[in-house]
Amino acid sequence: MVTNSSNIKNTTMKPAPNSVEELLERASLLAGLTLGELAQIENIRVPDDFKREKGWSGQLLELALGAQAGSKAQQDFANIGVELKTIPIDASGNPLETTYVCYAHLTHIAGIQWATSSVRNKLNKVLWVPIDGRRDIPPAERCIGTPFLWSLRGEQEAYLRQDWEEIMDMIAMGDIEKVTARHGEFMQLRPKAANGSALTDAIGKNGQIIQTRPRGFYLRKEFTRKILSDYFS
Repeated sequence: MVTNSSNIKNTTMKPAPNSVEELLERASLLAGLTLGELAQIENIRVPDDFKREKGWSGQLLELALGAQAGSKAQQDFANIGVELKTIPIDASGNPLETTYVCYAHLTHIAGIQWATSSVRNKLNKVLWVPIDGRRDIPPAERCIGTPFLWSLRGEQEAYLRQDWEEIMDMIAMGDIEKVTARHGEFMQLRPKAANGSALTDAIGKNGQIIQTRPRGFYLRKEFTRKILSDYFS
């Protein structure tokens, strides 16, 4: 029996996988299912649209695969060092939107280096799960694609590190309000909050603490398109 609620956060989570191999096996079993079929297995109602439940499909996959982190800064599968990222794609396999990585530190950032940053930690090893994201297909009928494991290395890491350092330098200098979505070639910083009234501490121009909207790092579509094309080609 499928529950009337689509609130996944209140659902009991599965045990976390004990190895990368076990995680990949679980994820591979979901490929080809629709979101509606998976939701029925998990006894969750599928929302009619994602306007108010934008992260619903990602939460459904977290439930099905046994991810434990939720909104915490650690990786979704911290015991095996893997982050889960769902990515909506079009009929040609191209990403339809940017990919959220994590919240940005806006205070107490002295000494934070790329190697130990939350962004680097989250993206060190990622299980990507493509999902049909075409708007003309009802959420329940959207199909889950083939999952694959990806590691942040080489040239791709260098690109993100450059963007991260540019943005973090501006934050440290008190220029948080000058950082726009145009900054960063492959990764950008954007407001990230449930509503526009949410505020958090940040460094002001003269070193004082100011109030501003929380920010999150997002991978641009150009970056994730390359990840997808490299794997599926």
